[in-house]
Amino acid sequence: MTTILLQAPAPAGGGGMSMLLMMVAIFAIFWFFMIRPQQKRQKEIRNFQNSLKQGDKVVTGGGIYGTVKSIDPASGVVEVEIARGVTIQVDKSYVFANAAASQTNTNNA
Repeated sequence: MTTILLQAPAPAGGGGMSMLLMMVAIFAIFWFFMIRPQQKRQKEIRNFQNSLKQGDKVVTGGGIYGTVKSIDPASGVVEVEIARGVTIQVDKSYVFANAAASQTNTNNA
């Protein structure tokens, strides 16, 4: 019986560099389509939270619509009136949106 052994071809020399370029390209695409927009959105929310004032209509993280009655900057607590005479205390970091703007956006859709 005769045995024939075949030798595999040698790998190409430039394979490592093209793989590195592909990884950089994938990271760049990931950055521009996912990470960067999320960072911009978080910055907008932070700016909104810092500009809250009495009388603003807001939406909390739990989806509760109300009007800001008072803000305690020392503790970061916002009192939100959700019905006439009914107020709740919410941490300022859980107030996410301007209710008037969000209702306008849903009506236009």
